[in-house]
Amino acid sequence: MAKYRQNRINDSVTQEVSAILREVKDPRVAEAMLTITSSDVTADLKYAKIYYSVYGEVDDKELTKGFKSVAPFVRSQLAKRLNLRITPELQFVRDHGVEHGADIAAILKSITPAADAGEAGEDDDDE
Repeated sequence: MAKYRQNRINDSVTQEVSAILREVKDPRVAEAMLTITSSDVTADLKYAKIYYSVYGEVDDKELTKGFKSVAPFVRSQLAKRLNLRITPELQFVRDHGVEHGADIAAILKSITPAADAGEAGEDDDDE
């Protein structure tokens, strides 16, 4: 399959799963502040990993159980919305990239004032 087609399918699955999850009634999933960051559909369209990030404190075990219970509904809605020969089986995977980026930003923010103060001190010594 051409790479551009694979990317289009991944993008379409990401958008549609995000929209479908807004309709889910399961409180374990509906009450969590979720963002679908990306999806990775295999070339044969049999499996798809859906990457998500969560804002705030959420019980990961309960959220995983919620995703397992809503996966058949999401898959059936995906089949109705997308024109694919095969609707992939969905696996939800937590994406820690956003949290990791926020941690790095916090570290850099704490380092920057110290570096600026050191430079200002050097300028005072030159005069």
